[in-house]
Amino acid sequence: MKKVITYGTFDLLHYGHINLLRRAKELGDYLIVALSTDEFNWNEKGKKCYFTYEQRKKLLEAIRYVDLVIPEENWDQKVQDVKEFRVDTFVMGDDWQGKFDFLKDYCQVVYLPRTPEISTTQIKQELKTR
Repeated sequence: MKKVITYGTFDLLHYGHINLLRRAKELGDYLIVALSTDEFNWNEKGKKCYFTYEQRKKLLEAIRYVDLVIPEENWDQKVQDVKEFRVDTFVMGDDWQGKFDFLKDYCQVVYLPRTPEISTTQIKQELKTR
């Protein structure tokens, strides 16, 4: 079984997220999503989420492409996750191009093109102007 992993916050889930998850799942048989916890988002990324970790986790678990959701609690857990879950392919959006190449020692690293016309940041900005 070929395992794929991706990471993210997935707040205000939208079709760009779905596109990423679908394409990630197409690269293997089993998709793991490491979902940023509320504490990690706030303390390390400086992001306040609209939905809580548990709410975002339930949304992701309802998507047919996602097989397992695990917590992302820090920047440095990726190597450990790849080893623990025996991951074959690590996937991120191409806005992170090159940032995770250090994982090539452990698995294949793939940067997928983002869906250009949608982002959570864009949604938040448009909601502010209404």
